[in-house]
This record gives sequence, C-alpha cells and structure tokens, in this order.
Amino acid sequence: MTPFSQTVTTPEWRAEAEAWITTQLTVAGLAATGAIEQRRVRPWSTQLVVPTDGGVVWLKANCTAQAFEPRLQELLAGLAPDRVDEPLAVDQERAWMLTRDRGATLGESRTPTVDDWRRIVAAWASLQRDVASRGRAVLDAGVPDCAPPTVPERLDRMIIALSALPEDHPAHLTEDRARRLHEARPRVVDAARVLADSPLPVTLQHGDLHLWNVFAVGDELHFFDFGDAQWAHPLESLCIPWAVTHHDSTAPWYELLAAYHEPWSDLVTRDELSDLMAAAVVTQPVNRSFTWWECLAEATGEEWREWGEAPARHLANVLEPWPS
Repeated sequence: MTPFSQTVTTPEWRAEAEAWITTQLTVAGLAATGAIEQRRVRPWSTQLVVPTDGGVVWLKANCTAQAFEPRLQELLAGLAPDRVDEPLAVDQERAWMLTRDRGATLGESRTPTVDDWRRIVAAWASLQRDVASRGRAVLDAGVPDCAPPTVPERLDRMIIALSALPEDHPAHLTEDRARRLHEARPRVVDAARVLADSPLPVTLQHGDLHLWNVFAVGDELHFFDFGDAQWAHPLESLCIPWAVTHHDSTAPWYELLAAYHEPWSDLVTRDELSDLMAAAVVTQPVNRSFTWWECLAEATGEEWREWGEAPARHLANVLEPWPS
C-alpha cells in the first residue's frame, strides 16, 4: 500500500482534488480567487486551503481509518446545526470534505480560561446526549465501535500487535510492559463492566476534545475535527480535557466535572460521575491506542519514527492510577 502522505502529494492526486474543488465551488455559487495551498500533510489527513470570493474554504482528505469523518460531520450537522457546521460538499467514496473557514479556533484566539473549558465540556455533553439515540447511524457511517464491552478484547489485540513488532520499531511493546498490561487485564475488565452498567448511554466520543478543535460562532461553540471519534462511553471524552488542564493548570478539575455533569444531572450525581471517571481513564487508553495504531497504518517509515511511539505510550496509560 502506498503511504497516504505520498499519495496526496502527487501531481495526479492534486489535480484530481483541485478539479473536484472547482466543481463543488461552482455548485455552491463560489469561485476560487487565488492559488490553492496544501497547508498540512499528516499520515492520517491533509488539508488544502482555497481562497474564494465568498471566503476561505478548506478541503480535508482522510486516510482509510478515518474515512468516516465526512459522513459523520454531515450526520452531526443535520442533528445539531448549532454545534457542527454542515460541509459545503462531501465525497464519501474518497473521504473528502469541503468546509468554510471559521477563523481562529477558541484556543488560538485567546488564552484559555476556566469558563472556556466549562463551556466546551458542557456543550459537548449536551451534543452527546442528542447523539446517543443515533447509534446505528453513527456506526453505519463507519465510526469505530469502542463501547465498554469491546475494550478487553481490544486490549488483547493491541498487546499482541505491538509485542510482535521488531524491537527497534517505535511502537514495539517490551516484554516487561506487555506482561504488566496482561496482569492489568482484570482491571480493564472491571472498568469496562462498571461503565457498561452505568446510567450513562454509549454515545459519540470526540477523541480529541480541546479548545483548538472548537470555533466560537457568535455565542455558540461549533465542534470539528472528528477523525479520532469513536462510539464509546461518554466520559472518555473528558480524558483529553483533564490531561490538558491538569498539566497547565488552566482549570480546576472539579470545575470541568461540574460543567460536564449538568447535561447528565438527571441520570447521575456528580459524585457518581467522578467515580465513573476512574473507570473511563482505564478504558480510554486502550481505545486511544487503537486510534493511533489504525491512523498510522498508511504511514511512511519516517512518519512512524516521528509519531510511532504513540500507540504503546497510550496503551501504557492503562497502568497509571487515577490521581483525582
């Protein structure tokens, strides 16, 4: 298989993408006003930036593992247009999506505040409640099923896959680390059971929820960048906000938990939510490791050297105690 980043930097791919962009802009009543720039290339996606007479437009193209993102964004925009932008155009077969530029993200526009984090986690929790009843549609779009009952078997598969890699591979799992993860399996099984039995429904887990994946549109927050999304326990979405705010002291954890709790307050108490979080931080690393493993499947050797430690590093977080 040709690595994704090599495919999307060929003249043939670029010509095909630009032709599609031109056609879709015409359909939308827009016209390009300058050169199209390939702003970023990663093993999992690339973006083309298009200046038009109606503002900047972005093309995002995804690798095979994240090919569901255009379909998912269409689905979410139809369900919650006040929180997710509708794409200008989507090519599901090629995993291409054309969207309007929204300017700077919330994280780029200012120094994050406690209120920013509170608004984000509360708005995401509200969206999760709306999406929870649409599981069949989300899974049919191609979003990975990482619900709690699936996690122990996924742990087994990740240990086997990473242990089998050559010792000099960036994602190689050492014999000692593999042994410790095997020994931690009962903890993963227990955490998955606790989450499966909890009052909170399985729903959409963003996968990378933070201020740099959110736009402020007037008084509303619009979410984007759903390539890491999973169908999982809702609390796994809080693992990234907790990690970010814990390391830079942006917001006290109890403030985030209180804000996230509000949309779920008829189902669980805040103390119950805090207890469930101790289980979510055990299952989330397994699912996060899986995401990295899948999205690096089309990486070059150099890209593996740059990002390849991520699957094993995230999987090892299963061994870390919950410090809250």
